[in-house]
Amino acid sequence: MKTCLFGGTFDPPHFGHLIVAQTIFEAEHFDKIVFVPAHIPPHKMERKISSVSLRLDMLKMATMDNPNFEISDIELKRGGISYSLETIQTYKEQTGLGGEDLYYLIGSDSLKQFQAWQNPKAILEECQLIVAIRPGFRPSDIPNWILAKVQFANIPRIEISSTQIRARWVEDKTIRYMVTQPVWTFINKHNLY
Repeated sequence: MKTCLFGGTFDPPHFGHLIVAQTIFEAEHFDKIVFVPAHIPPHKMERKISSVSLRLDMLKMATMDNPNFEISDIELKRGGISYSLETIQTYKEQTGLGGEDLYYLIGSDSLKQFQAWQNPKAILEECQLIVAIRPGFRPSDIPNWILAKVQFANIPRIEISSTQIRARWVEDKTIRYMVTQPVWTFINKHNLY
């Protein structure tokens, strides 16, 4: 079963996440996209993030109508800092998938820091890395040992980010057309940001 893991903080999950996931699903003929919310993202430890339960609730609401999407709480159950290599290895153990059928989706912005991740060479050996190209990406910024093992995917240009959504919320500007209706209602109800 050709599966793509899509990790992130998802604080909140937005249309950009959903469009990227659906586009990758169709373009690469995946059987499913598995959203993996991070417990504590290693690159965001200095920033306050919403609680695990709130982020998981929003992700369930955002993905509930798409049968191609699943959610894995693998990082939430493990606790601590969420390292991609551990997630990939655990997912493979739980599902019996081989590295040729398991893909890990990251954005090209994350690829720039990939060599600084915990054990990036092992990640490239455990699964297929698929990279969603974002505006301003230059392959020349990436070491060749990474480029040789990466598959690139062109996606629609979506200028939405969770950071932007939180900032707009604080400034009392609408986020209505950046997130699904249930997520928007949830953020309003809990005055999340």
